[in-house]
Amino acid sequence: MQVGVDSFAARFPDEGGGAEVSASESIRNLVQRIELADQAGLDVFGVGEHHRREYLDSAPAVILGAAAVRTKSIRLTSAVTVLSAADPVRVFQNFATVDLLSQGQAEMVVGRGSFIESFPLFGLNLEDYDEVFAEKLDLLLKLRENEFVNWSGKFRPALTGQGVYPRPLQNPLPLWIGVGGTPESFARAGALGLPLMVAIIGGETRRFRPLVDLYREYGKRAGHPPEKLKVGVHALGYVAETTEKAIDDFFPGYAKTFTKIGKERGWPPTTRAHFDAVRGEHGAMMLGNPEEVAKKILAHSEVLGGISRLTFQMDVAELSQEKLLNAIQLVGNKVVPLIHKATAGRKG
Repeated sequence: MQVGVDSFAARFPDEGGGAEVSASESIRNLVQRIELADQAGLDVFGVGEHHRREYLDSAPAVILGAAAVRTKSIRLTSAVTVLSAADPVRVFQNFATVDLLSQGQAEMVVGRGSFIESFPLFGLNLEDYDEVFAEKLDLLLKLRENEFVNWSGKFRPALTGQGVYPRPLQNPLPLWIGVGGTPESFARAGALGLPLMVAIIGGETRRFRPLVDLYREYGKRAGHPPEKLKVGVHALGYVAETTEKAIDDFFPGYAKTFTKIGKERGWPPTTRAHFDAVRGEHGAMMLGNPEEVAKKILAHSEVLGGISRLTFQMDVAELSQEKLLNAIQLVGNKVVPLIHKATAGRKG
């Protein structure tokens, strides 16, 4: 199982919890975390895409490009690229460039996004939410497969045999489908035979098993071998030396962030009871000491029928750079060896 970290390039407070760190320092801190994740032996680091003030990841390929020349072996991926709001040609060119810079370590996770700011920003109609994604995904897959592309669609001018450059070092450039809780998205990924990255932000992980089974069933119907139908999980998590410290570090910022998002979406304020439930035995959050978190990751895998990748989303809790770096070290030095020991000899 691959283990990694995802980031939305959130802006953090300083060590004293006072003024915000500057945007420039925040984004440079993120590149430092990616570099440390590589040194600590993590398998993958993902950078999301948002178009909001509190996140600095509107151009994830630029951040990953900066990290590519400072890392050696870690996979560098989007988490996720909001394909609906992008030109697939530019997306492919950007990540092909990251692949060349990283000497073949780039990947893409593409999805529709959980926020909608990109639609009015780029002049898109929300009524086309799914249709525009399906069309752009079709083009992106053709770009992966062919240097010269003939293609026509509804939302973008046609391609009539133009060459698309640069070509990536990897052939094909790895591409995952990022999904939330929409059955049609799971079915589509399975039918296409593409690996699946499931964002499980709250609730109980086991509630996603029917959707993962749907993905595997559609993949089987389409004739894709089981080993091609990889499942990854993106979930909130944080590791500290003790569970008590992890809770004390993470809860205040977590409650603040999700209460703010909740106001936008009509959710009630985030409470400690809610937090305790989501970090509990069946909850999606991976938070605690290294042994507790490793056990939780293995439980996630078992309840979903086996997963190939697990990524932590840590920077939703306004944690300082020092705490995030320490957590990455603990994941690499403590959590990953425990998982490898427990899964030695297994497939998937």
